[in-house]
Amino acid sequence: MFKDIAFGQYYPTDSVVHRMDPRMKLFLTVLFVVAIFFVNTYFGFMLTAAVLLFIILLAKLPMLSVLKSVRAIIFIVIFAAVINLFMISDGEVLWSWRALQITDQGIHTTIKMTLRLVLLISGASLLTLTTTPVEVADGTESLMKPLRLIKVPVHDIAMIMSIALRFIPTLFEETNKIIAAQKARGASFDTGGLIARAKALLPVLIPLFVNSFRRADELAFAMDARCYNATENRTKMKVMKLGVADFVAFFLIAAYFVAVLLDRYYFDGAMDTLIFGGLV
Repeated sequence: MFKDIAFGQYYPTDSVVHRMDPRMKLFLTVLFVVAIFFVNTYFGFMLTAAVLLFIILLAKLPMLSVLKSVRAIIFIVIFAAVINLFMISDGEVLWSWRALQITDQGIHTTIKMTLRLVLLISGASLLTLTTTPVEVADGTESLMKPLRLIKVPVHDIAMIMSIALRFIPTLFEETNKIIAAQKARGASFDTGGLIARAKALLPVLIPLFVNSFRRADELAFAMDARCYNATENRTKMKVMKLGVADFVAFFLIAAYFVAVLLDRYYFDGAMDTLIFGGLV
């Protein structure tokens, strides 16, 4: 059930994206996500998909690994799409039945919302697929260093993120084991309605929480046994340094961000009219 969720899982391979500085990857991921929220035309979504596909190929990632992250939220996407499709009343009415109606504007909004969610989740998953939890924590701590001036516990926040990312795949694996054990005892998780399936998951949640607290205690004892102290200045095994690939990636994503802004505020849908004609 949860084995195909890709978020938090690192895909080890040798690529230029994997070798990039984690600080730059964090910054560019945020910039890419922000740019997606500005996309409002089909041309913008096509450009975003092209950039995302280029990064996936450059990172040597299997397309299936990226799409797994989308599969995890497929029910949320479908639910949001249905709500948008029937609740938007602007535009020409194409179909109606009692209080329900579908308009051309509702269809366009639904398609764009779905594309935005899929591209958003896929783009965000690239960070964890190409960056280890330790690198994410080190990069986050480095970017947040200025906050130390106002007494923000930067190292603690980075450590919490690292542990959380590290244990996401572990929790999914633990959940699959519990579900397999319950199925061996005759439990059914794939039959019945939505409420019945939700009730069937209750026997899974209790042992999952118990095991989670047990693992947390074991980790705390292990850190205490090694005299871990977050208040001391700590060195890094791997020194982070920006390289040529980082600057090239920055200019490429920055150019994409500018192109998205121009498409929305300067061309104002002109590219859609040029490409699709009267379809949009």
